[in-house]
Amino acid sequence: MALLSLFRCPLCASPLGREAHRYTCPNGHCFDIAKEGYVHLLPANQKHSKSPGDDKGMVTARNQFLSRDYYAPLREALCALALEHTGGQVSVLDSGCGEGYYTAGIHAALTGAGRQVALAGIDLSKPSVRLAAKRLPQGEFAVASAYHLPVADQRVDLLLNCFSPLALEEFRRVLRPGGLFLYVVPAAKHLWELKQVLYDKPYPNQEQDIPYEGFSYVSVIPVDTTMEVAGEDLPNLFQMTPYYWKTPKEGAARLAALDGLKVQASFRIHVFRRD
Repeated sequence: MALLSLFRCPLCASPLGREAHRYTCPNGHCFDIAKEGYVHLLPANQKHSKSPGDDKGMVTARNQFLSRDYYAPLREALCALALEHTGGQVSVLDSGCGEGYYTAGIHAALTGAGRQVALAGIDLSKPSVRLAAKRLPQGEFAVASAYHLPVADQRVDLLLNCFSPLALEEFRRVLRPGGLFLYVVPAAKHLWELKQVLYDKPYPNQEQDIPYEGFSYVSVIPVDTTMEVAGEDLPNLFQMTPYYWKTPKEGAARLAALDGLKVQASFRIHVFRRD
């Protein structure tokens, strides 16, 4: 017997039912579940490259770095917000879930508090989704586009977007009125000391509070921490950032010569309610 899924069919928008090894919809569309537990819901006309999303090298680096809990303060802040702003039954969507580090944290916090949780995550990157599904077998994970979310209208109570594309039209569509939207962005001095090593003239990230149509601001939560990054973890931190692709060789060589680095991690969680 098929269980009702948070996902909908990417071809006809009908509800999907989850069986042991596949998802099916009433119109006969079928999507196999990979052995790691994820499903591919990205139609060919939404796939703009052979291997969209983050590549295996970046995914592996980020997974190894996050698994060392350097960003645990951000995860804990997201969990606290999820607990504060949701009820006894909650549907969660992580848009751009990556390897599922924050997704799994929120799931653990909510279920640990006795909440009934239905949780799904999507990402363009197959290597990311594969790891997320292995990290959190209780969730549903799909290779899919944030700009074409395979989720029904007003199906979600809590939507998380952490350093991922801001697909506002789709976020408005899938969130229930009163639903919570957590949007995580880097603050001005995020990874500043790393940038000082890599670049001769680093510049701070731009920070701004932007109201979005269909959403009301609840708050902006700062999360600031100082990390003592071990030498063996610095290459992973470097490779998981956009700087990896645009750093001069001299900067990369300076970083490679270090035994460790004290780095500030600064995030801003923009908390919105769906109108």
